Amino acid sequence: MRILIINGPNLNLLGHREPQWYGNVSFETFLEELRQRFPQVQIEYFQSNSEGALIDSLHQLGQQADGIVINAGAYAHTSIALADALAAVGRPTIEVHISNVFARETYRHHSYLTARCIGCIIGLGLEGYALAIEYLLRQQNS
Repeated sequence: MRILIINGPNLNLLGHREPQWYGNVSFETFLEELRQRFPQVQIEYFQSNSEGALIDSLHQLGQQADGIVINAGAYAHTSIALADALAAVGRPTIEVHISNVFARETYRHHSYLTARCIGCIIGLGLEGYALAIEYLLRQQNS
């Protein structure tokens, strides 16, 4: 199984940025842990602070993936274009948010991506990515 993980703006700063919300582990460190936990999965990873680059990666890499795990960061709350790209690619997608967006500012309570996803994992830290991969694996095997 091939899974694409896409991270949006400021997630390149994980491990340093607002540890009360995002923890103190970099995503690159956690990505290696994910690859060890799921050796049967080919995990592709893309991160960008640019909306257009995220859309381009969905168009290019998403077509080849069996599933997508996306944390679009703040773009989840603002980007209709990113939601349209998810719909165009048409792959099973799970939206992940590291922090509990409902315990934060009200503008974070809505995501344009959620309607294009089969599920959403919110507030479980980096473990949300692992839960998303587990779910996609179960769906493929059922």
